[in-house]
Parts: sequence; C-alpha cells; structure tokens
Amino acid sequence: MSLSLVQSRALLGLEAANVTVEVHLANGLPSFTLVGLVDVEVREARERVRCAIQNAGLEFPNNKRITVNLAPADLPKDSGRFDLPIALGILAASGQIEADRLAGHEFAGELSLSGQLRPVRGALAMALALHVRGIATRLVLPAESAREAALVPGAEVYGARHLLDVVRQFLPDGAVPGGEAGEAAGDGWARVLATPPGEAVQHPDLADVKGHAGAKRALEIAAAGGHSLLMVGPPGSGKSMLAHRFAGLLPAMSVDEALESAAVASLGGRFETAQWMRRPTASPHHTASAVAMVGGGSPPRPGEISLAHHGVLFLDEFPEFTRSALEALREPLETGTITISRAARRSEFPARFQLIAAMNPCPCGWRGSTARACRCTPDQVTRYQGKLSGPLLDRIDLHIEVPGVSAQQLLQAPAGEATGTIRSRAVAARERAVARQGKPNQGLEGGEIDRRAMLEPAAMQFLHTAAARLGWSARSTHRALKVARTIADLAGTEAVEAAQVAEAVQYRRALQATD
Repeated sequence: MSLSLVQSRALLGLEAANVTVEVHLANGLPSFTLVGLVDVEVREARERVRCAIQNAGLEFPNNKRITVNLAPADLPKDSGRFDLPIALGILAASGQIEADRLAGHEFAGELSLSGQLRPVRGALAMALALHVRGIATRLVLPAESAREAALVPGAEVYGARHLLDVVRQFLPDGAVPGGEAGEAAGDGWARVLATPPGEAVQHPDLADVKGHAGAKRALEIAAAGGHSLLMVGPPGSGKSMLAHRFAGLLPAMSVDEALESAAVASLGGRFETAQWMRRPTASPHHTASAVAMVGGGSPPRPGEISLAHHGVLFLDEFPEFTRSALEALREPLETGTITISRAARRSEFPARFQLIAAMNPCPCGWRGSTARACRCTPDQVTRYQGKLSGPLLDRIDLHIEVPGVSAQQLLQAPAGEATGTIRSRAVAARERAVARQGKPNQGLEGGEIDRRAMLEPAAMQFLHTAAARLGWSARSTHRALKVARTIADLAGTEAVEAAQVAEAVQYRRALQATD
C-alpha cells in the first residue's frame, strides 16, 4: 500500500487540534516533501526521520517520491512532535508495518538520529483534549511524556523509548525488525498508569516570618476570599517572604484544577510530575515584557499569568514592570482568561490567578520609615507611584503597608502562627462562601454582590460615608464590599457588621498613607 494515514495532534492553546499525517509513496525522482503549513522544526523532521529509520535497521524508501501532508492545511504545526507519526506513516506506506492496525491510536514524539524517542511539550494537554471531548483512543508517547499524560483520568497511554518499540506493535504477523539494531533495542513499550502522588511538597511556613501580624491577617483574608493583594513597604521588610508563603494558605486543588494548571504548564514545557496537585507560584522578573506576561508568539504560547492558573502570580518591584505589561493584567484579573489574537490564529488560555504584588513607597524605598530618612522629592514619589494606573489599582482588592521589623523583634521574637493554623481558618471561610453562593467572594458580580453582602444598616451607612470621602469608584466600592463579606465569613457571622466594613476600608489606603 503506497498511502497511509496516522493520527496526531498539534498544539493550539489547550485545544490540541487533531492532525492527520498522510504519507504517499510514488514512483519518480526520489524526494521527500512535507506540506501542510509546517514550521522549520517540522521541515527538519525529514533528516531526523530518515536517519532514525535507517539506524533502527529498517528500510527507508530512498528510491521513492515521498509526500507527507499534515492536514488540515490551514492549521500551523510546530515542534518535533510529528517525527514519530511521520516515520510510522512511511513504514506503513512501504508495507513494513500494517497500516490498518494504526487505527485507534494517536502518536507524538521527537526522534533522535539513533531512533530514540525524546519527550515533547503538551503531552498532558493532548490527553486532556481527548478526555474533554470523550474520544476513546490510545495515545502513544515517549516514556517521559507518557507519565505526564497518564495523569488524566481514564486516559489510555502507552510509553515507548525507541522507534522499534513502537514498530513491534504494528508488524505483520511473524515479522520481526531486522538487523542488529532490532535485536539491541530493549522492550521499552508499556501501558503507563497514573502513579498516586507522593508526599505533598511542603510550602515555606509563615511561622518563619517574625512580626507582621497585620500583613498575615491580610494574607488570610486574601486566601479566604480569593482576593488580590498589594504590599507597600521599605526594602527588607519581608514582603517577598510573605508572598512566597501565600500559596500554602490556599485550599487543596481539585483534580480538575490540577489538570488545567498542569496542562498549561505542559504547553510551556514547565510541568514536572513532582509538582502535581500543588498550586503554582509564578514570579517573573520586573524586566518581563507584555508578551512574556500574557503569552504570545506564533503559534501562541501561554505567558506567566496562564502559568499561574489556579495559583499565585507574584510581581515584586511592581512599579518597575513596563506600563504595557501591567496594563495587560487588567482584563485577566476580571475575566480569568486571556485571548491572544494574531493575523492567522486566535488562542484562548485560562488565567485565573491570585495577584500578589510588592513595591516600595518611593524610589529610594524609605519614605515613611523610622529607620532611615527618605531622600526622594515629592515629584519623584508622585512619578514613581504614578506608574501604577488608577484602573489597575482599582482591580486590586487589598492594599496594605508592611513596615520594617526592628533588630530586637527579628532576633528575639518567638515564631509566629504556623501556615497550617491560618490555612484551616481561611479554608473554612472559603467553604462557607462556596456553600452560600457557589464561588469565593472575589467571584461575585453585579446583583450577586447586593444579594450576598447582607450589610447591617450601620455597616451600609459606614460604607457610603467612606466611599464618598475617599472618592472611590464603583469598582473600588464593590471590591471593599467583597472583602468585608470575606471578613464576615472568617468571623462566622451571617450579616456584615460595621466593624468588618471598617477593616475592609483600611485595606485600600496604603498608597494614600504614604503621600
């Protein structure tokens, strides 16, 4: 048979679109042509596939005109993931393996020149796409990638280490791979099952942070309600320590959340099985571009905000990020998704993260500090804080000051409250909110806020007065109201009291306090 069809998948966001690898062998001048909107990495597969087949002791049809079409033709294809399906298509078209037995399988894998299979990006995204669409098929991947894809419930995944391990499964009855290479290759083919996660990786403990009772309280509120947080304080006050311990306060991930988070990490080539069921913390450097933050490229790849999906995005030196990078956060903070549009393709990535940001109150960092005098002029302070736009600050629920810790407190104070204790209170409060409205308080929108806030008359009057005197926008008022609802859930009260509104109000005044 001179025509064969092999199924694979291309990476297109989390969709992992189906690709049919069509291979045709014909008489004529010997050639090897790849068509179907393929990238340079895929075109280079011609040489990898040729060498891998020959070094595996199999026959490459050098005297044939080989045409490989990756359909559909208008879908961009990149990376070396199509090496394995192209090699199998050539072997099936030349009659060395049975083409009919390839049905019901999907293949992806990069080939070395010796025929070894190398891992590919997005293996878990491929398996998740099959799971979501209810497609029953066998997924054949390199061994390292197969362990990743097997985490998807119900996935039928097979791992292989060498091209010959795959070829053996589709040989005609009685045939064996010939040559010394066939005898040397071990049996690397195996069904891969999901391995139960080992001992959970422990997050750094908040007990390591001396003092900062107010900041820890704000972290507890942020974890309980899913709120974003901005910390303002002098250098060395402990902002980064607090931020890196925040993920330990969040509730355990569900399997669906873990799959979505891991699939995005797999697309970015950052997934490790040791991180399974652990909420990610992305902390890009302040020199990161807008594309690095939200994603992009051709074809589009996820950015830092998507890699932090169902986890934490920590932005240290907040005002030092470029204006375009910061403004790009505005829509994802509201919607939980990011849509990347290019001339030929449009991709959507999830981006439901909790933003934790840290900044100094001024360029030198010491404004308002008793430890050292500030040397910044009022104009410098205004320009520095002005790098953060009003609409962006509006979308951050909690603004707090993190003062410096004295040497005496740092060296002599006992350990603070442990992460586990704070986490139990935050999780209990979040469960109350989910039981009441089906989502954390941060997710309340429109009329839901009015129905679920349940403000006492005194609390309502207090909020009206605070919003008027502080010049809040409607968004700021709603943000403060949602924070107050979370504080009430932490206290276990059904209605929101005036004291809880007052606490929520003070969490939106950190920058004004430094003026």
